[in-house]
Amino acid sequence: MKIAVTGYSGSGKSTLAKKLGEKYGAEVLHLDSVHFLPGWVERDREEEQKIVSDFLDSHESWVIDGNYKKLCYERRMEEADMIVMMLFNRFACLKRVTKRYKKYKNTTRPDLAEGCNEKLDREFITWVLWRGRGKSARERYGRLQKQYADKAVVIKNQRQLDGFERKGMNL
Repeated sequence: MKIAVTGYSGSGKSTLAKKLGEKYGAEVLHLDSVHFLPGWVERDREEEQKIVSDFLDSHESWVIDGNYKKLCYERRMEEADMIVMMLFNRFACLKRVTKRYKKYKNTTRPDLAEGCNEKLDREFITWVLWRGRGKSARERYGRLQKQYADKAVVIKNQRQLDGFERKGMNL
């Protein structure tokens, strides 16, 4: 099984990806851990692309969470057997990142590179509430839903996520 988990920051992509990986016995790749080196330093784009491409080439079954259009995005969506879009509203995402910050404050989450301690600063809050939800993101999710209607799962709130998990996380 190959699953792409995409959606807004703070919607729970990494947590769901981990659960899906466990259910399907698939390797999980968190794109944030590819993009960021320790201390929130951004990795070189060519190196990122090679890491993701090599991962796709070397695994029969995978779960990849994250957006990152420049990291084999079209290939990931095309090869995925299921595309899960986490499209929670901005305030739900802010609540979730605040909860995550309290849980991981001064430590590194399991889905990030070591040395990327959890942070909740003005720049990230602005991203969660506005910048990460621009017209291009909305259009991209709309295109995904249309282009891959047969394998797309859209989750917009906790109730829908709970239902998806209760039903065994299947299409």
